[in-house]
Amino acid sequence: MQEYISKQHRILRPAEQIYAAISRFDNLTPALADKVEEWQADEEHCSFKAKGFTVKLRMEERAEPRHIKIVGDEGGVPIDFAFWLQLHKVDDCDTRLRLVLHIELNMMMKMMIGGKLQEAVDKVAEGLANAMNGIPPM
Repeated sequence: MQEYISKQHRILRPAEQIYAAISRFDNLTPALADKVEEWQADEEHCSFKAKGFTVKLRMEERAEPRHIKIVGDEGGVPIDFAFWLQLHKVDDCDTRLRLVLHIELNMMMKMMIGGKLQEAVDKVAEGLANAMNGIPPM
């Protein structure tokens, strides 16, 4: 299983506040509904279409306010993966965010999309940190 780790990002908010915002898929609806096709979400599950593929995700594990583990749900992408959102509380209003993607890819897929996955993990982490810091998207 390959591992892609984002750069660490600083968010000037309490870890508990960040966790509360990202630990439910339905909280992400305002930010994502107009960016993907057919967005549907409740607290535990979400689904959407991206480049013609249906993606289904499920919250598998939560440890407030330290981490959230998201995995693929049945009927979605046929690749085994786990996506971790990790929060590290430095101070009352200083939290570090890092995303980690564990994914099972064969050697050919790793060579084809490994770099793109690393870029995507970094971009998602940066976008999430910027959104939580109140910085508008570019």
